[in-house]
Amino acid sequence: MKKIGLFYGPLGGSTERVAKKVAATLGVENVDLIHAKDAKTADVEKYENVIFGLSTIGTETWESDKSANDWDIFLPEVEKVDYSNKVIAMFGLGDQITYDLHFVDSLGILAEKILPKGANIIGRVNPEGYDFRESMAIIEGEFIGLPVNEDFEPELTDERVKNWVAKIKTQLK
Repeated sequence: MKKIGLFYGPLGGSTERVAKKVAATLGVENVDLIHAKDAKTADVEKYENVIFGLSTIGTETWESDKSANDWDIFLPEVEKVDYSNKVIAMFGLGDQITYDLHFVDSLGILAEKILPKGANIIGRVNPEGYDFRESMAIIEGEFIGLPVNEDFEPELTDERVKNWVAKIKTQLK
């Protein structure tokens, strides 16, 4: 398996903790952890295997005039990449209780940006076992990436990460 660029944000908190769990499960020697806020297009382009880790935010955040988080800074860089020769996996953190109408929407928003650029997104997850009403991350009946709820289901994170990594590991270059 070739080196994986795992781009995550925000720094600190749940997204970073899950990024480190994903890296540890893949084997830290196989993964470069890269903070999204500091990354550029060239950083993404140098990897054939890319994992994006992000927290749930709505389109009103990404499309607002005020930059509110690390992905506001990184998303324009992500949009410049040609993904046709890359394998992409994504995980998203969200709260399916408080934000049951927007659960891990960020995964769907990101997918909408990179699928037209040739992205081969692996690691889809069956929504069974998640209690939510709506999500932009549901594409063709499945989550486009791994949803994680550290707010209300932290006891499920390790098992979810382990199962997801086992699934994507076989599809990475």
